[in-house]
Amino acid sequence: MTFVDNIALGLSVMLNLSTLGYCVLGVTVGMFIGVLPGLGPLATVGMLLPLTFYVPQTDAIVMLAGIYYGSMYGGSTAAILLNLPGTAGAAVTCLDGNPLAKSGRAGVALFTATLSSFFGGIFGLIVVASFTPLLASVALSFGSPEYASLIVLGLLAAAMVGNASKGKSLAMALFGLLLAMVGTDPNSGVDRMTFGLLSLADGVNLVVVTTGLFGIAEVLANVGRIGARDAQVARIRMRDMLPTAREARGAIFPALRGSSIGAILGILPGTGAALATFVAYAVEKRTSKTPDRFGKGALEGIVAPESANNSAAQTAFVPTLSLGIPGDAIVAIMLGALIIHGIVPGPQLIRDHPDLFWGLIVSFLIGNVVLLFLNLPLIGLWVRILRIPYAALYPAILVFICVGVFSIRSSVFDVAVATVFGLGGYVMRRHGFPTAPLLLGLVLGPLLEQNFRRSLMLSRGDLMTFVERPISGAILALTLLIIIFLLGSELRRRRPRGQLRKEGQR
Repeated sequence: MTFVDNIALGLSVMLNLSTLGYCVLGVTVGMFIGVLPGLGPLATVGMLLPLTFYVPQTDAIVMLAGIYYGSMYGGSTAAILLNLPGTAGAAVTCLDGNPLAKSGRAGVALFTATLSSFFGGIFGLIVVASFTPLLASVALSFGSPEYASLIVLGLLAAAMVGNASKGKSLAMALFGLLLAMVGTDPNSGVDRMTFGLLSLADGVNLVVVTTGLFGIAEVLANVGRIGARDAQVARIRMRDMLPTAREARGAIFPALRGSSIGAILGILPGTGAALATFVAYAVEKRTSKTPDRFGKGALEGIVAPESANNSAAQTAFVPTLSLGIPGDAIVAIMLGALIIHGIVPGPQLIRDHPDLFWGLIVSFLIGNVVLLFLNLPLIGLWVRILRIPYAALYPAILVFICVGVFSIRSSVFDVAVATVFGLGGYVMRRHGFPTAPLLLGLVLGPLLEQNFRRSLMLSRGDLMTFVERPISGAILALTLLIIIFLLGSELRRRRPRGQLRKEGQR
């Protein structure tokens, strides 16, 4: 089939009223969640995952994806108006968006953020449609050793990227792998680490862990942190949103650079959209002829991170759909949703389920267009939503979480497990332990065990099979180089501290 035929197939899927409705619902809910500070798409996707059990698989994935990239649009609204980022990726937008709003140009900032988000989303969509089938065709030559090596690389990337301690991140990834081993051994049928509890025979449920670790923990982390929402926001008219012709021309290259950075970092497993925004902002500030304007209301400081944010949100689906390796924690939940619906992400997905893949691609296009026309007129509504008291908002979220978890298996035990993980997630955040590597370890653990044990069975227990195969060996060599580089960086960082301590003792 040609590219045009594939797009036509995707359009035929999206012309279904049910699928189209779930797409619009997903992007609308995502934009709503992005506006609300402290919630974020991760908790929302986790909370709504149980609802997808009762809808067709394509509708479920389209809706969850819409929530993901829709939240990237909404996150900039609160960041610009109230200096409260609705999502982690919108944190950089606060640096120049809020100063613009304080100077009376909130409309221009919001309009620019929306158009930059749309441009980045379309740019990322083109990358997904172009490179996912190509990567999948290459991946068809992968065997079990290659998949095992690739999963190890993905887990290492997830553990080593971010501001948290590398040791803590790696420990969380290993803890996720340990949780993935709970339940019945797939080969021998022996129970592992169930402690005699029949409810753990099927393992630790992904939805239960997700809703607790991110939903309940998110509520606990934000209750009492942000004061009353009584900020006065001036009325924004449409004519006040248009930038000058000079500003519009100056935004072209920042949008291209930001979208390119977001597309590259979005494809890499474990990086996520938040990292893309920081990198895009840093690059834009370094290439600017007037870097002193950044942080004081530079329009480029909004264009670059917002385009990178939405481009990365789209391209995060490339490794998930083509290799079965989630690009970040949110996409990892969607990978779990695909598996729950009986679909195995990987190179066979495009071949076996072309309607789902190309329907999802076209839903990206439709969703981004819907967001473009929804975001600007609804700015006034989002500002009013920001004034909902937290005392009313968070109890409703906790009730929704408990109902969703209980509906999975009608089990009070699952609610208790979600509560435990919620409390644990809150403690982890307080002590600087990132929770995203844990989720990636839990999702990728069964795949790693399956491919690792299969490789050993085929090679009769010879571990050299992972090194002797060219692709697997190259991936492991890259993994080793990353470990050496990170260890060297950590030693160089600690050496000056040790020297200063010795000088102080003298």
